[in-house]
Amino acid sequence: MTDFFKGISPVKFEGPSSASPLAYHHYNKDEMVLGKRMEDHIRPAAAYWHSFAWEGGDPFGGRTFDRPWFGKGMEGARLKADVAFEMFDLLDMPFFCFHDADVAPEGATLAESNKNVREIADIFAKKMQTSRTRLLWGTANLFSNRRYMSGAATNPDPDVFAYAAGQVKQMLEITHQLGGSNYVLWGGREGYETLLNTKVRDELDHAARFLTLVIEHAKKIGFTGTILIEPKPQEPSKHQYDYDVATVYGFLKTYGLEKEVKVNIEVGHAFLAGHSFEHELAMARAFGILGSVDANRNDLQSGWDTDQFPNNPAELVPAFYQILKNGGLGNGGFNFDAKVRRQSLDPADLLHGHVGGLDVLARALKGAAALISDGTYDKTVDARYAGWQTPAAQAMLKSESLADIAARVDKENVNPQPRSGQQEYLENLINRFV
Repeated sequence: MTDFFKGISPVKFEGPSSASPLAYHHYNKDEMVLGKRMEDHIRPAAAYWHSFAWEGGDPFGGRTFDRPWFGKGMEGARLKADVAFEMFDLLDMPFFCFHDADVAPEGATLAESNKNVREIADIFAKKMQTSRTRLLWGTANLFSNRRYMSGAATNPDPDVFAYAAGQVKQMLEITHQLGGSNYVLWGGREGYETLLNTKVRDELDHAARFLTLVIEHAKKIGFTGTILIEPKPQEPSKHQYDYDVATVYGFLKTYGLEKEVKVNIEVGHAFLAGHSFEHELAMARAFGILGSVDANRNDLQSGWDTDQFPNNPAELVPAFYQILKNGGLGNGGFNFDAKVRRQSLDPADLLHGHVGGLDVLARALKGAAALISDGTYDKTVDARYAGWQTPAAQAMLKSESLADIAARVDKENVNPQPRSGQQEYLENLINRFV
């Protein structure tokens, strides 16, 4: 045991009447919601990078946190692993996620870097024997090192492509060996700064080849989890090829990979793409590629991805509606890709962020479940599209030609009149369940 969280007791569910700041007030993991345990709906995971690797910097200033493992090499990496699992246990967190670069320092060569990561992964395996926390997903950091300044799979230098393949191979194998449910590919710099020096089609072809290699290796080693792509429109690259869910689906369809890969949707990335979170979820649901979620938000007064803990249940009820209508997240879950503010220096702040985030998700889940159980919302929306169930409408979709349709309009003197979309009524209806 370390003394990082010294004096802090495990977080328990105490209910909404509790005044304890380090207690779950709404997140009761065993509460049944639509026939499933709350924890099994949410499948929450702690993010290793923001919780333990982030130093508190922003675009205008460096480190504000003074963690005892910073700058300590492999000794610090081992201490960081101890502290991480202590936090998982204090929060009773069922899952965690990590990049290779989060858990161990990079070496002078790929072999040395992989050796460092393997040592920490072996520590994880031993800790998981006595902890209930499991791996939701693993991934490789293919964006921080300067070698990736022009991308990884889309880099104009084939040696960078090869180096990235070496990283991903190991992380995919480690994810499999640790029992991970998913493997994520976030193309942090898979895009371009300017078209003046970019061959777009070549880069897309290379990205597809890289993804195909990942899929093939996953099958070769027996990994049965889900391969995920995390969309993001910009930042750090000016334009990224995985801009949003629709763009990712178009890419997958182009290269025949739409049955092999799903998406991990981040709340903040949806906003950067000019969408709402529920829009991205609805699109993924429509395409059949909804896999997992990063639970965070942006500060809408800032122009970048601020990765803050969720704190508004009203924003998440429509999102959980989409997830529940999808039948859940399957192998996926809600990864807390969120970080405490750079002024939040105390170890307890890490716990407060996760506790508040889980309470918000719990309230939103129950609100969406109540909305579905009530049925009024679904009936109202179904009624708006009821005309498509008539024989004439079905014929337009299945058998009639454009000429047939036009002739029927003339013959029957079809003259449709607009009907209200009832947006305000529906907004009020949903707010009843927040």
